Amino acid sequence: MTEILSPPPTNSAFSAVAALGTAPRRPLAAVLGAVGIPMFMVTLDNLVVTNALPVIRTELNASLGDLQWFVNAYTLSFAALLLTASALGDRLGRRRVFVAGIAVFTLASAACALATDPGMLVAARVVQGFGGAAVMPLSLTLLSDAVPERLRSAAIGIWGGIAGLGVAVGPLLGGAVVDGLSWQWIFWVNVPIGVLVLPLVIWTLRESRGGGGRLDPVGLVLASAGVLAVVWGIVHGADEGWTSRGVLTALIGGAMLLAGLIGWERRAAAPMLAPRLFRIRAFGVANVVAFAFSIGVFGSIFLLAQFFQVVQGYSPLESGIRTMPWTMAPMVVAPLAGLVIDRVGARILLVTGQALLAVALAWMATVTAVDLAYSTFVTPLLLAGFGMGLTFAPLATVVMGAVPEADRSVASGTNNTVREVGVAMGIAVLASVFASYGAYTDPQSYVDGLVPAVWVGAGVVAAGALAAALLPGRITARESVS
Repeated sequence: MTEILSPPPTNSAFSAVAALGTAPRRPLAAVLGAVGIPMFMVTLDNLVVTNALPVIRTELNASLGDLQWFVNAYTLSFAALLLTASALGDRLGRRRVFVAGIAVFTLASAACALATDPGMLVAARVVQGFGGAAVMPLSLTLLSDAVPERLRSAAIGIWGGIAGLGVAVGPLLGGAVVDGLSWQWIFWVNVPIGVLVLPLVIWTLRESRGGGGRLDPVGLVLASAGVLAVVWGIVHGADEGWTSRGVLTALIGGAMLLAGLIGWERRAAAPMLAPRLFRIRAFGVANVVAFAFSIGVFGSIFLLAQFFQVVQGYSPLESGIRTMPWTMAPMVVAPLAGLVIDRVGARILLVTGQALLAVALAWMATVTAVDLAYSTFVTPLLLAGFGMGLTFAPLATVVMGAVPEADRSVASGTNNTVREVGVAMGIAVLASVFASYGAYTDPQSYVDGLVPAVWVGAGVVAAGALAAALLPGRITARESVS
């Protein structure tokens, strides 16, 4: 089994570790398990709930508004605290905050399973989001710290494959629960995983901190409140109208708070989000690509995933199986991308990945019809899966490689926040396009709305491919001081 040795502390701010001294040798597989299992758990939970909503609605006597909050409560708290959790990890210890996030997520999962009314489930989902916000960005930062540079790209590729596995298993597990198991098991499954992985994390990963020793409470509040307001406005825009008072207030207020965050961070003594990061071309372009990718792909997935149920009458499990060419491909392609990225370059992989996704979405928009034969969809689904696999690992590698080690936690948190805002905006915007041309009333009306919405998604992803071409040929943290 491959062994790795954590690098000794250096003179940089990144080397301020809670447990001083050289970390013991740990198997690479243990490191990947320690960061990958919690990340998989968080990714899985975000997707698996949607397929169980009809059952939860019946058993908890939930309203349509309650169903929306079962999803949005997690999304909002998760997105709002990604940057905050990353900053706390830099100041308080990344492993410490990561462990706390796993513990909170596990306990909140048990609370979700024990919920007996909609209010209890919504509250538990909010707390789940708090825990997930600490797990997702710090898993990548801890992985980058735990492996030597020669293995980092390959390790990030495997990490991307694990993320792809969460995407793939989510619809299948959700469908299985809907078709035969209690909905509570969607949440109960997290409990033994969380309990078992905590000792592995503590044994495997060393403690580390980022730059700066003081917290930035003003920055934390501005970032959390600003992202929360923006995401809330985006999530509710499609249903309540983009010009409604509540949505406009949230969007404008969130934009003002984020503008205030930028102004504050420029003069703060210990900024939570260093403005100099956005002067790094690779980091800025990576966030633009992540945003376009999330809008176009996840907005399209939201509608395409329902096509097999609404139009062709399949059960949730049957629909999940039919999406497997798309959802399973990334778990194979992402590790392979991680292995070749140092030879081929992130720019080529990302441009190719976004181009494949744009072609796949355009293909699906072209052939979609009420009487569509599933075999017609297989090739574009596979093409989309390959494109996603060529996105996960290279994008993470760019974000981690473009910034100094001390800034990796906040860089990861920023990129995850951008992606989450993109996911929310993609679903809201493409749902608005769908509603302008179609409806859920009958199969043909659904197709009439689906086709133009997916065309919009394809266009946004194509724009992301053009942005990816602006990446420098060689990604290096030395750019950060230019």
